[in-house]
Amino acid sequence: MASAATAPPPPTNLKRIVAASLIGTTIEWYDFFLYGSAAALVFNKLFFPGSDPLVGTLLSFLTYAVGFAARPLGALVFGHYGDRLGRKKLLVLSLLLMGGATFAIGLLPTHATVGAAAPVLLTALRLVQGFALGGEWGGAVLLVSEHGDAKRRGFWASWPQTGAPAGQLLATGVLSLLTATLSDGSFVAWGWRIPFLLSGVLVVVGLWIRLSVDESPVFQEALARAEERGRTPDSAAEKLPLVSVLRHHWRDVLVAMGARMAENISYYVITAFILVYATTSAGVSRQTALNAVLIASAVHFAVIPAWGALSDRIGRRPVYLLGAAGVGLWMFPFFSLIDTGGFGNLVLAVTVGLVLHGAMYAPQAAFFSEMFATRMRYSGASIGAQFASVAAGAPAPLIATALLSDYGSSTPISLYVIAAAVLTLISVGVAKETRHRDLADVADHGEAEVSVPAADARSTA
Repeated sequence: MASAATAPPPPTNLKRIVAASLIGTTIEWYDFFLYGSAAALVFNKLFFPGSDPLVGTLLSFLTYAVGFAARPLGALVFGHYGDRLGRKKLLVLSLLLMGGATFAIGLLPTHATVGAAAPVLLTALRLVQGFALGGEWGGAVLLVSEHGDAKRRGFWASWPQTGAPAGQLLATGVLSLLTATLSDGSFVAWGWRIPFLLSGVLVVVGLWIRLSVDESPVFQEALARAEERGRTPDSAAEKLPLVSVLRHHWRDVLVAMGARMAENISYYVITAFILVYATTSAGVSRQTALNAVLIASAVHFAVIPAWGALSDRIGRRPVYLLGAAGVGLWMFPFFSLIDTGGFGNLVLAVTVGLVLHGAMYAPQAAFFSEMFATRMRYSGASIGAQFASVAAGAPAPLIATALLSDYGSSTPISLYVIAAAVLTLISVGVAKETRHRDLADVADHGEAEVSVPAADARSTA
């Protein structure tokens, strides 16, 4: 008889699960991207004054990268307890940590007030942000993936992924509104704090929605099956999921890390570094650059579910490979269009880049979820995704800014993204297709792996 986990949940219930994951990821990415935009626009002046403008930006992006360094720790801690206690509790905690840290950044004194303590406090709060986000992603996508069925998992699991462009859209939109209505002096003096303080309101809304959903049925069933085999609920969860993941799924972890390279690096070059490049090298105003990212993020939000649905029809790998190849090929035209200084060309450059990025990002949630066994899935998916971010997204704006400073050209930056795309093409190219796997049947560590087409799984009912 087919398990309850393999049967699709009622549509209203699944939509509520998707909404809970989406609102949480949107808020957390809003907090994270808000920092990135502020790092490019004002933090160099407020927390690292007296430096050359480009050097100040480098120092500002360095604190931005620190948040990524904390992600693996968040992945380990949240993955460990998420595989032992369930997905929902950890998602509530991650939202509280991220929202609290972001709200506190809005209250921080600047270098002019407390001196060297200002960048230290900023860095500490950035670490909390990174720690929380390291645990958020895995739990959010698993909550949706484990509630749905294999037939449309790519589509439904892609909705939490839209939290990234939604958060980018929200953060950029608020900043764009403020820069349009405030003078440069007012924005630098106090206006930049408003978006950070708004995070407190958003967190309350997110918690209200996230607390209303049920725990993952696949996780609950895994614990129940272990009990039937004579184990207690506590022992049913892995004592050290990290050890089990590295012992039994190390190839999948490497595939996930390689898959993240082009996706992560291209995204932060396109959305964060562009605010530096467009304003310093292409002579575009800050407002114009923000508006371009705003428009492109709206398109990005719209195309991610479409890419996710396509991955349900033709597979995760083909869609992912298309995105990686496309991003690599787009880099030289991307910078050429920005160099013209025209707003239309700027919008085209960023929009096409994010549409191609979406082809990697959309199937990623289902793809990574389908790689790992239930009792170590939170750990496996989080470790693969977040450890890669240290080498990929963390230094991407920093490396791009340094290359621009050293060479005064976008060519080395394009080659940097192309190299990442090649690595991703190789990683995904050697991976197995996963779209037919039933998450309830993905093998646990000592068991033979089972890959069951959705239709076959349901036919056993």
